[in-house]
This record gives sequence, C-alpha cells and structure tokens, in this order.
Amino acid sequence: MVENVRARPEGLLTPETRFPAAVAAGKSSSPETGIVSSVTLSDIVKRFEAFTAVHKTSLEIPEGNFVTLLGPSGCGKTTTLRMVAGLLDPTEGEILIKGRKVNDVPIHKRNLGLVFQNYALFPHKTIAENVAFGLKYRGVSKQDARKRVQGALELVQLPGVGDRYPKQLSGGQQQRIALARAIVIEPDVLLLDEPLSALDANLREDMRVELKRIQERIGVTTIFVTHDQSEALAMSDQIVVMSAGRVEQVGAPEDVYNTPASEFVANFLGASNILPARCVGRDGDAAVLETETFGRVPVPAAKAPNVSGEGPAKLVVRAEKLQLSPREAPADGVVAVDATVEAVDYQGQAVRYFVRAGDRHLQAINMIDERPFAEGAPVSLRLRPRDCAALPVS
Repeated sequence: MVENVRARPEGLLTPETRFPAAVAAGKSSSPETGIVSSVTLSDIVKRFEAFTAVHKTSLEIPEGNFVTLLGPSGCGKTTTLRMVAGLLDPTEGEILIKGRKVNDVPIHKRNLGLVFQNYALFPHKTIAENVAFGLKYRGVSKQDARKRVQGALELVQLPGVGDRYPKQLSGGQQQRIALARAIVIEPDVLLLDEPLSALDANLREDMRVELKRIQERIGVTTIFVTHDQSEALAMSDQIVVMSAGRVEQVGAPEDVYNTPASEFVANFLGASNILPARCVGRDGDAAVLETETFGRVPVPAAKAPNVSGEGPAKLVVRAEKLQLSPREAPADGVVAVDATVEAVDYQGQAVRYFVRAGDRHLQAINMIDERPFAEGAPVSLRLRPRDCAALPVS
C-alpha cells in the first residue's frame, strides 16, 4: 500500500483552495491507516488475448501524493496508467477514483488531467484556445474560462503567450502548455505518461524541477510514468517498481533505493553489486552474511527484512557505497579488501571504476577532487556494513 502523505510547504496553495470542487467530492480511505486515497486499484488484471500485460495488482494512492510507476519497457506501467485514465478497460478488478468505481465511466467523465510525451496540442488553435479546450465541455462561462486559463498560464510561468500558436513555442514551452491544459480543468487526478522523454537532457532536468514545483503548489494527486530512475527518485513521494506486469516494490524513494525488495529492484535502480552469501546467524540486531569477497558482513536488520534465518542469501552493495583508497589498514567499522582497477569511466565530478577483488568483478562510483586511480592500480576496496542490504535467495 502506498501510505506516505507529504507535508506541503508553507505559503503554497492547498487542494482545498485550488480545487474546492474536487475536494468536496467523495473520498475513500484505508480502514487500517485512515489515509484518504485518491485512486484505488483492487486486483486489476489486463490481458490482451493470451498475453497478460498486468497481473493481479492492488494499490492505494493517497490524496495529494506524487506517485511514480517505474520500470523498463513492457513492464505494464503505461497499461496501468491507461486503465486509470479509461483508455483501456481492465480485464478483472476494480478502479476507484475518490471512492467512485469508474470501470464503466468514460474517460471524459472521470475528471482527469492527461499529459503525454507528444504534447498533443492543436496546431490551428492559439495557446489560450488549447488550454481552454477542456473547459467548454464543463459548462464554464467564457469569463471564468479566461480567468482560469490566465491562472494556469501564470502557474506554468508562461503568462504572455495566450495569443501565440504551438509552432511559435519551444519544446519545453509546449510541454508547459500541455500541463496547463491538464490542470486548468481542476482534475481529481493528474496522469503523466513520460511527459519529459521528448526533451533534451538539460531541459528535461529543468522541467523535472518545474513539474514538481507545480504539483506541490496545487496539491493534485499525480501518477507519473517513466523508465528514468533519476526522475523517479527526484520527484516522487512514492515509487511503484514494476517488472513483467507485476509490482516488485512500493515505497518512498530512499526506501526503495537503499532497501530493495528484490534483485530486479537492486539492479534496475542505480548500479549494484550483488554477491552470493550465506546468512550464518545474528549479531545483536544484524544479520551476519558470510561472503567469499568481503568475509563476514553484519547487515542491519532493517536492511535485511526478509533474511530471518541461516541459509543462502545475497549481499547488495550499491556502487557508490564502495570506496576506493590506497591500500592501507581499514578504519574501525569498515570492511576492506585488496582490489585492482581494471577500467575507469571518468564522468567529471565522479568516476565509475570497474575493479577485480579476487575472482569477483565489481563496480564502484566515487566522487573525486583530483585525478582518478589509473587502470591497473592496486587499491583498497572499502565498505561499511550499515550501507549494505541483504536479500533471500528465491
């Protein structure tokens, strides 16, 4: 269950002031937590003939959260989003938006804001006409529509472009207009299907910050689809990691990153070293893992939630948690082994090292101030057990 509710920064508009009609609508809440859910997926399944794109999935997305569906192509994240939107019907299960079952409710009656990667702006309409498009089907007067369009354009920081046409704007500006069109209708839920993927790298980072700012400003519940791990980690209140149509893990970014629930999550989010190990018992509040490379590593129980008894396990070490240094005696509380640098991937402020420790090939990402270690250099490879995680062998 997705359960984290973000505290909004002071001085920003809340859903109650920005979207009074939406907040007054029906809501559902979890009896276990009392948390109000904007979207509830209950055992949804989607099949295309013999192929199952989404296996039985249940999620609760709280009011006002920014939740990211993350995974590789074909994992089912866009299919899930399209079922919430009403563009696809679930084969099984129920979808509730603010407590109302919407399986049979058409897309235009679900009060959702949609932003896709191709913007989908009307080239023959002005920017103001594009933004106002959804309002004319909602009985909004022309005077109110003008005010709301102006407010939406101010929110995306493009107040003076109403009389222009899409071709007169840059890609980043067009993406902001697509967002303005989605939020001007005061949606119950904002759905974003890889909206930044068509932008260049620098503009993508700028828009990532801007999109998060706008979402926090208006407080609208948002479901965001991406395969970009950095976007998910930077923007989300909660991340839903998907693989092959199944949910692998749900949690806050720091939890999913630091305590992966599966080998897939550990490998997909960032760069990890996954080493065969054996749990040989407990040392206080730690699971002691015996590894060929690092010897005994006491992993904190919080980082080994599913490793409870003796037997085969896996040690997960994030690449940035492995530190290279000249060969020397390790400090207290640090495990160190001798290694040799095999390749160097210089990235400016950081260096990705590919190293060999015994028969094991590992990778480490270190920040540097001076020149990196050279290929062939003998080094000490150091880690702190508290930075490791442990997985059971499935």
